[in-house]
Amino acid sequence: MAAIRIAWPAGSVIADLRPGPTVDQLLAALPCESTANTWGEEVYFTLPVSATLEPGAQQVVDPGTVCFWVDGSSLALPWGRTPASRGDECRLVSPCNVLGRIRGDPAALKTARDGDNVVVEAL
Repeated sequence: MAAIRIAWPAGSVIADLRPGPTVDQLLAALPCESTANTWGEEVYFTLPVSATLEPGAQQVVDPGTVCFWVDGSSLALPWGRTPASRGDECRLVSPCNVLGRIRGDPAALKTARDGDNVVVEAL
C-alpha cells in the first residue's frame, strides 16, 4: 500500500492509498504543489492527473476518505458536511474515485484555507 503526505502552511496529513489506475497516475505525478480550495468541510486542489471514473466511484463517503474528482482533476478530502450533504453525510459534488484514507483524525484538514499552498509527496 502506498502512502502520501499532504501539507499546507498550518498542518499536514498522511494518507494510505490502495492500488488502482488513478493512484498509479497520482504517484507518477509526485511530488507536486497546488492551491487549496474549500467547499464546506472539504478541501480540494487540482493535480496534474487526468483520470476516468473507476468502478466503485462514490459520491457519499466517510470522513477522511481520499477521493479524486475526475471532472475537476482534483484530490478531494472531506471531513464533514458539504453544501451538497443531506444530514451529516460527506457528499461530494459528483461521484469520485476512492483512493484511500487519511490516517488519524481527518478534522486536521480544518486548518487548510482557500489559497493555501499544498504540497503532495510520496512517502
